[in-house]
Amino acid sequence: MAWSIKNWRRDQILRHEAIPDTLWFQLIHLPCLQGLDPDELQRLRLLATLFLHEKTITGAHDLDITDEMRVTIALQACLLILNLDLDYYRNWVQIILYPGEFMLEYEYMDEFGIAHHVHDAAAGEAWSAGPVIMSWDDVIHSKLGHNVVIHEFAHKIDMLHEGANGCPALHANMSPHAWHEIFSTAYDHFCQQVDRLQEIIIDSYAAESPAEFFAVMSEMFFELPLALGQHYPSVYEQLMLFYRQDPAKRWRW
Repeated sequence: MAWSIKNWRRDQILRHEAIPDTLWFQLIHLPCLQGLDPDELQRLRLLATLFLHEKTITGAHDLDITDEMRVTIALQACLLILNLDLDYYRNWVQIILYPGEFMLEYEYMDEFGIAHHVHDAAAGEAWSAGPVIMSWDDVIHSKLGHNVVIHEFAHKIDMLHEGANGCPALHANMSPHAWHEIFSTAYDHFCQQVDRLQEIIIDSYAAESPAEFFAVMSEMFFELPLALGQHYPSVYEQLMLFYRQDPAKRWRW
């Protein structure tokens, strides 16, 4: 009975709150959506509709939120869970959009017991069981391979399992040992490249922590999959198993 009620509610949402055709055909040309087949696009549209029903998107600093902005966020957020489930975004409801970069201010204790005060500009932030915060300017003006929506929603997925540590809750057919070995090796290699100031195509911010490495690699996976597969094929394979998608196939035309 509970299953039937849930599906009835979803049918009502999809029937009465569907994304308008004008917006849909305008926004399916987002770079990260290129190559999706008709079935994938249809499922993405349904997921995005349900996502918008569950989440509240508000503007900070007097930013007016339009339907175009809401759908832009929803389509990119739901791309990550296209072959997963909306339940990956459970336990929180709010998305806050700033017109541009916003300031982060917090304190933390390092491994040596020294307290630090941080006051930095940011394009995005995700809170465990709290909101996703993003700069709208960065959402619409980021270059290929840098996608703040994918980045922050990858953090949300990561946070569901033991906090943000770069290892989301893996599927039954995946090996936690293989994930740890592959990501740890790739992360160490990447940090060495950054330390040596070597030329890299991947955002150096990925060296900040394993959690940031996972989020940045997720950006690459969906926006520059061929490049990620070339430089870190084992990481690409693990992300393919986790997200249950193979974006590289979409780009081979």
